[in-house]
Order: sequence, then C-alpha cells, then structure tokens
Amino acid sequence: MIIRTDRDGFVHPRSSEITSRGAYLQRRQWLAGLAAAGVAWASRDAWAQSAQRPGKLAPLPGKASTVAGATTMEKATSYEDVTSYNNFYEFGTDKSDPVAYAGKLKPRPWTVEVEGLVNKPGRFDLDALLKLAPMEERIYRLRCVEGWSMVIPWQGYSLAELIKRVEPQGSAKYVEFVTLADRQQMPGLRSNVLDWPYVEGLRLDEAQHPLALLAFGMYGEVLPNQNGAPVRLMVPWKYGFKSGKSIVKIRFVEQMPRTSWNLAAPQEYGFFSNVNPTVAHPRWSQATERRIGEGSGLFAKRRETLMFNGYEAQVGQLYAGMDLRKFY
Repeated sequence: MIIRTDRDGFVHPRSSEITSRGAYLQRRQWLAGLAAAGVAWASRDAWAQSAQRPGKLAPLPGKASTVAGATTMEKATSYEDVTSYNNFYEFGTDKSDPVAYAGKLKPRPWTVEVEGLVNKPGRFDLDALLKLAPMEERIYRLRCVEGWSMVIPWQGYSLAELIKRVEPQGSAKYVEFVTLADRQQMPGLRSNVLDWPYVEGLRLDEAQHPLALLAFGMYGEVLPNQNGAPVRLMVPWKYGFKSGKSIVKIRFVEQMPRTSWNLAAPQEYGFFSNVNPTVAHPRWSQATERRIGEGSGLFAKRRETLMFNGYEAQVGQLYAGMDLRKFY
C-alpha cells in the first residue's frame, strides 16, 4: 500500500531565485538516492543493534528485500534467544529441547519433492533450491500461539518463486508442506503428541503472496538445526506453527489439507491460524504478547498484539469478506 501526503503550501519565488531545470533534476535524483540509502541504512542499523552475524555456521548473505513490509524497523531478538527458545516437537516439547537434541539432524544431503497438481513436478536438491532465486534478507516478526514473539532476520526468497517454476494446474487450490520424520535423528518422534510427519498447509493465494518466505538462513548464516535446517517456511502474518521446519515435500492439492495441529486439537487450531488478537485461544488471551529478551517472569513486558502480526496492510485483502472468528 502506498500512502501519499500533500506538500506544504507553495510560495512562488522571485525569478532570480528559480533553480535551472538541469540542476533541479540532478537535485531530485540526489535526494531520491539519499532517501533510499537512508531507508536501507535505517534497516541495517536496526539489524546492527542485536543481529550481527554470529559466526557459528556457514555464511548465507542476502540483498535487502524490496517486498513491501519485508523489513520491520524493530530491534532484532538476540541470536542466542532465537536458537535456544523455540518449538520443534520432533526434538521434544520443551523450549530447550531443540537446541539440546537437534545436533543429530543431517541437513545435507537434502532434497525437497514437489508433486501433485503441477505441470512440472520434481525433486530439488538443496543446492538447486539455493540457486533458484536471488537470496534476500528479510526481518520478520514471529508470533507464537503461546503468547511470545521474536523479531528475526531471515535469508531466503518468496515461495512464489518456486511455485512459478513448477506451474500449478488450475485445479490446485492448496499447498501442503510435509516435514522430515526420521526417528534416528529426531527423538521427539517417540512421543504421541502429534501424528508424524508434521503437515501444514496454505491456500494457494496465501502461498503465492510475496511475504510467504522459503527460508534457508537467518542472521546472515545457514539455518541452525534447531530452527528448521536446511529449509523451512516463514509466513509472518500467521502463528509460528504454520511455518513448517525441515521441509521434505511440497504437494499441490485441490482439497484443504488436514494439518497436524488441526487434527490434534481442532477446537484450538484452525486451518488459517492468522494472528488475530480479537480471537482468544480457548485457554488464554491472544490480545498481548511477550517479546523474548524483554524481561522474564512476572516482570516480562507485555505489548499489544497486532492484527495479522502487523502485516494487515499487505495481507488483509486475502481475507476480505471472511468471518475471521469462524475461519480461525
């Protein structure tokens, strides 16, 4: 969405004060370049506050994204918090289990199979996926259904780039994502908390939205195992569980997929799972959130949760006319 504002009132100058056309055009170009540089610098400055490349894994640089809404000016959550406090039930249900047990995950070799209602199905190895489109840097908010949030710099490109290559057929209405389920590498699969493998899904138009990200890295490096290596989904306007980790299959289908959490607890987790502070979870409110890194326990700062996690201007039109209390 482009917002235009009127200029202040104009007072006509004396003829001796009028700038030549050539100088005026050069000044306009210079100011435009300065403004663009200022936006880019502000974004990089927000990154620099807490998101310097940690130097722990292989570098994965990306150019600053030009997608509307792709870079928040909020301070990034520390790398230490992001990599040590997360949900990845394949390694255990505690927030510290992924970092403790994900070391066994082997992110190479890796392939992602694309099948279903597409004209060009196939298997993509990781290197092919990495080269499919230019890598971008995007700084997204992540809001989890339990009431905590983070701000994370990701490296990847719009999922739409892959979708375009495989050419969905007219009957394809949804995209299903299947993640790795390997008991040798993932001790959490021994539990019956969910039916494995983990499955998530999006409407095709949601998956094609420029903000829906196929992510291969964060903080300028490849993804850590506990954060979904080597490739995951990131849908910033939905609750975090919609963004499947360690993806091995992408399937294009006509019917709405039966997703893991919707099967496990349909009264709590609907298919859409958009961040909506006006619709409470059956066991807690979604009106506020706790940003990880901003205090702990009783002293943790609370902030108001934004509709669609703050991305309403970019994605709200996808749900025009829908009852978002019914389609939760």
